[in-house]
Amino acid sequence: MQIVSWEPKYSEEFKHMNIHWLKEFFWIEPHDENVLGNPEKYIIEPGGKIFFVKQREEIIGCVALMKIKNDIFELTKMAVKPEHRGKKIGHELMKHTILFAQQKEWKKLIIYSNRKLENAIHLYKKYGFEEIPIEDNNPYSRGDIKMQLNLS
Repeated sequence: MQIVSWEPKYSEEFKHMNIHWLKEFFWIEPHDENVLGNPEKYIIEPGGKIFFVKQREEIIGCVALMKIKNDIFELTKMAVKPEHRGKKIGHELMKHTILFAQQKEWKKLIIYSNRKLENAIHLYKKYGFEEIPIEDNNPYSRGDIKMQLNLS
C-alpha cells in the first residue's frame, strides 16, 4: 500500500469513490457535484492537494485538502472503497495529510462532518481535531459539526 498524489488519470476514481460514499450515507449536493466534477479547478489549481491510497495498481482510498485561506485548508472528500474499509486506511490518510500540512507550515485544518458518522468523528478526535462552532454559511447542508486541528 502506498500514498500517491493527484494525477488527472485518477479523476474518475476520485469522483466514483466519493459519489458512492455520498449516496451510501447522504446525498449529493451542488457543492459536491462541482468539486467532484472538476477537482483540478476546485482543489488543485487554488493550491489544494488530493492524495490516493494505491494497493498494487488499484486506487482504494482518497482524501483532499481544499484551500480556504493561505494557511487554512479543509480536509474533505475522504473515501475508502467498501471492500477495503476496516483496514486502517483512513488512519493512513489522516496521518499523511496532517504530516503534509505540518511540513507546509499551515496553521489549521478544518473538517465539516455529520454526527451520525460516529466512526469518522472518533477518527478525527483521535488525531486531535476539536469541535468548533459551525457558521451559518456552511457549504454542506448535511454538515452538522465542524472540527479543526491547530497545527501551529
